[in-house]
Amino acid sequence: MSMPGFAERNESIPPVAAIANGHLAKNALAPRETARVLIADDHTMFREGVRALLQGDERLQVVGEAADGVTVVRMVSQCKPDLLLLDMSMPRQDGMAVLEELAQSGLSVKVLVITAMIDSQGILRALQLGARGVLLKSETGRILLDSIHRVLAGGYWMGQEGVNSLVDLVRTLSERKDQGVTRFGLTARELQVIASVVGGYSNLEIAQKFSISQQTVKHHLSHIFDKLGVYNRLELALFAINHHLIESC
Repeated sequence: MSMPGFAERNESIPPVAAIANGHLAKNALAPRETARVLIADDHTMFREGVRALLQGDERLQVVGEAADGVTVVRMVSQCKPDLLLLDMSMPRQDGMAVLEELAQSGLSVKVLVITAMIDSQGILRALQLGARGVLLKSETGRILLDSIHRVLAGGYWMGQEGVNSLVDLVRTLSERKDQGVTRFGLTARELQVIASVVGGYSNLEIAQKFSISQQTVKHHLSHIFDKLGVYNRLELALFAINHHLIESC
């Protein structure tokens, strides 16, 4: 089973890194509510290429660009974007430092990390700091758009190159927490909530799906986190897939 947000590469569409050369993916998505996007990357040509791609999608509005990490946090505060496309390698302050500062500031923005290389430990740290996904710059423009809309909808995105190592990391964490325990003591409702999280549902959508309050959903998630020894929704999703929990729902 693959995580929500995974996509097979379509080689007929140019990679993200090649967008700046003028190869733009066609947008066939229906227009919806416009989302505000901030692009943070130190390469002017890359920013211009991504901007051109996003401007072809009526659901997205580019509200600013940042060329270094110090500028990013200031622009997030000023522009109030819904989504930040964040390069991890930038001058003055790198992407990880930006994530740490955003986490401490309490600024509300969904972050999609765009990077040239995948480092499993770095990815896990970025996700723990609040990033909603990681995308390689070698991916296609179509996948970039898909990942953006997935994250804006409340889901997570992980490039296929990074998922196996992340699962290994979560497996190590879960084995350390389990210490030989083979049953997790999950209730039928908790298993349903887990399946919904893996499916990318928000707390509100889970509440509506099972006719319960959002507060009840939060209580379920708190109990689930305690029982499984995970700390956020992404770790829960990876743990559930690794341990085949959703097959029990």
